[in-house]
Amino acid sequence: MPKPLIIGIDIRDLHVAKTGTQTYLAELCAAFKALQSSEVQFKFLDSNFPVYTGKNKALKWIEHFKYQLWKQVLLPLKAWMNSCDIVFCTDNFVPIMHLGYQTIPVFHDAFFFESPEQYGKLWLWLYKKTALPAARRSPFIITPSAHAQKQIHHFTQISNQQLIVVPEGPKTLSHPPTSTGHEQVLNQYALSPGNYLLHVGSMFKRKNIPALIQAFGILKEQGYPDLKLALAGPLTSSNTENDYQLILDAIESSVFKQDIIVTGYLSNDELSQLYRSALLYVFPSVNEGFGIPVLEAFNFNLPVLVANNTSLPEVGGNAVLTFSPFDVNDIAMQIQRVLEDADLRKTMIVKGQERLKEFSWQKTALQLIEVFKKAAYLQ
Repeated sequence: MPKPLIIGIDIRDLHVAKTGTQTYLAELCAAFKALQSSEVQFKFLDSNFPVYTGKNKALKWIEHFKYQLWKQVLLPLKAWMNSCDIVFCTDNFVPIMHLGYQTIPVFHDAFFFESPEQYGKLWLWLYKKTALPAARRSPFIITPSAHAQKQIHHFTQISNQQLIVVPEGPKTLSHPPTSTGHEQVLNQYALSPGNYLLHVGSMFKRKNIPALIQAFGILKEQGYPDLKLALAGPLTSSNTENDYQLILDAIESSVFKQDIIVTGYLSNDELSQLYRSALLYVFPSVNEGFGIPVLEAFNFNLPVLVANNTSLPEVGGNAVLTFSPFDVNDIAMQIQRVLEDADLRKTMIVKGQERLKEFSWQKTALQLIEVFKKAAYLQ
């Protein structure tokens, strides 16, 4: 009987990531576990050291050292001890050292190059000195969209043959039935079913949330007295990436501030309840490597409007309505167009359901397994 292909999955990031990268790794781990077989086996490799996620500068520097110790020493040793053929890391960094295995990283986007001012100097230095050289040694680098592939190639000159596009899937969220508990969650944020626009995501600068708040104000001036805007998502841990104060300032300066709700971090159950009762979903980001919330909104039968740039039209296809994220009047006009046309909303929902069929974490996992097999063959 031939030896199975052994894939080592670095799961340390599950202790750290809180946004789309956490969803990516958690969903893939579940999909990989379901695909274990006599031909392909997965080893989930984790650090034995606690991960510091606080804000103390000295402890953060120590955490940087521990992170590199894990990536460049402990992870390679664990992979070697588990006889791994492939080491797969979903957080940009793979080991430079190869101990009988090939490495495959995931580069979710080109933000490090496009917006370096939003990252700490140490993190940028480590990225250039360790992540990039290690990625260049890898036979393949996974990226989630053709847009991300194009941008990464542009900034790094890594060939498109080495950059493999493997799309993502929607976050697994339950569809809660109508219940007293469901009503309580909506009441907590002064929301009613079908009376609010929804945006989900961390408060990154690139999410362009202040523009959405301004567009909402323009829309409210046209009427819609009961309409509200729900902004769901946690703060970022980085001050350089955080747009929270600008968001609060935009809300405070709006004459409709009582109709704008900032929920902060939500559990999966709370988030699914907000998706379930929203009127439509608006995604005004100026830069996305993929855009998982587009698929989540499709999954909850919401009409979806997205910015007409980067990967969002690629993910949404013909199921989304687009606008210029730099023109608040255009954002407001396109939202109003959907609000005023019930037939358009129905058509967008149907198209969203069809578009969603093209994406799943099982499909992502199966495509990745094929990449792993190719990489092992090259060894």
